[in-house]
Amino acid sequence: MQTRRKFIRNSALSAGALAIATGPRVALGAGGGGYGPLQPDPGGLLDLPKGFRYRVLQTADGRLSDGKPVPDHFDGMAAFPGPDGSTFLVRNHELRPADAATKTPVVGSNPYRADGVAGTTGLLVGRDGRLKRSFVTSSGTLTNCAGGATPWGTWITCEEDRTTEHGYCFEVDPADPENALSRTPIRDMGFFSHEACDVDPSTGIVYLTEDDARLPIPPDPATEVPGESRSSFLYRYLPEDPRPRRGALQQGGKLQALAIDERPSYNLDLGRTGDRYAVVWKDVRPEQAHEDALASGCARFNRLEGSFFSGGAFWFDDTAGGEARLGQIFRYLPRSNRLELFLEGSSPGQMESPDNMTITPWGDLWFVEDGAGSQRVMGVTPSGDTYVFAENRLVGAEEGDATELAGPTFAPDGKTFFVNLYDPGHTLAITGPFKTRRRDGGRRLAAAGPRHAHAPGVSGQLAEYAAKNGRSPWEAAAFQALGASVI
Repeated sequence: MQTRRKFIRNSALSAGALAIATGPRVALGAGGGGYGPLQPDPGGLLDLPKGFRYRVLQTADGRLSDGKPVPDHFDGMAAFPGPDGSTFLVRNHELRPADAATKTPVVGSNPYRADGVAGTTGLLVGRDGRLKRSFVTSSGTLTNCAGGATPWGTWITCEEDRTTEHGYCFEVDPADPENALSRTPIRDMGFFSHEACDVDPSTGIVYLTEDDARLPIPPDPATEVPGESRSSFLYRYLPEDPRPRRGALQQGGKLQALAIDERPSYNLDLGRTGDRYAVVWKDVRPEQAHEDALASGCARFNRLEGSFFSGGAFWFDDTAGGEARLGQIFRYLPRSNRLELFLEGSSPGQMESPDNMTITPWGDLWFVEDGAGSQRVMGVTPSGDTYVFAENRLVGAEEGDATELAGPTFAPDGKTFFVNLYDPGHTLAITGPFKTRRRDGGRRLAAAGPRHAHAPGVSGQLAEYAAKNGRSPWEAAAFQALGASVI
């Protein structure tokens, strides 16, 4: 039987050979590198390894500090330093107009638009790990799914929407909730079905993922399998004012979409773990971003979800990508302008529909799942092992299955892990014997060495450098690919 990937590869190769450079690593199956087997939770909420415990900070049946009901559909989230060692959490609420009949909307005092039922809330968590205060931080938007934290302490909340006046990004300041900035769309960052974003702290460039469920083009029988023509794109926003300060993103900028050099409309489902691609960026109009990316032959993904920038690498995932439709995790290296397929799901035990992600303080990649089976927090180590850190047992209010996990984020001190349960909404704070923070954790992951037969070439000079400095030759080669001077 010819698989989808073989069908597409054979069709493409008949038109011309594809020269694919193999990249720097491959991950192994679930198992090593974690914290040991999960312990059943007597409360039936979240199974964790031995020594870890969770505290429920807030649920959707609670009240905010002003007495208003807590909005439901807890989604993307980030943590920021608060006063006196506290932590500010900013939390998205992915609510659509149809949800207003059964779910509590976000009700603010300074909404973007009256027709918007979604937005963000803030939680102030004290040094003792207890919730001190909760409040609306922005309102009047729609379908706030994910977003990303900025290096200057704000949250970019993204609308996964494409209706009139909805489909934008907004900057939210947890220390100044519902200010004018929070209700002003960053129009130059594009009108499309936004998912997540993050900022390169060295350049101020913002990278953005798109989750577009449309099937915008009829399948070409020469290159596509019927029903497989969905397209989402990866974008970047080059701000006119790259200074790390509140409001700078509002000063205008250029929006571009990622394309694979010399491979128009390349479908990343063709890739295999370890493949590397030379990247070009194509200008798109903010109000026609998706249409321009499609027309100009930009690289096509299935449904992009979470993202995180760390150690000189931008990480993002495709929740439905890959041969088995179990998901893919990509790594983009701006300094060398290379895209790499870091990991593709080969079995549900390894990965099933990756969603929001983060990089841990010690340098592992953690992602939450939104699959049809179990809902887990999964970890991937720099050495290539995958492991399960947590598994949700809460049955969703609508689906009848375990509700998805969302918004993974660590407190600024790295000692508390926060995560949401989507519906019914729960925000949890998890503590325990986490590994020690590493200053080079993100950098080690960005430069993780290969674990497969197609390793990058290593010169004698580079191998000599590696031996003298206590590195593997593959790690040195990966650092060199990041653009670092290692010789």
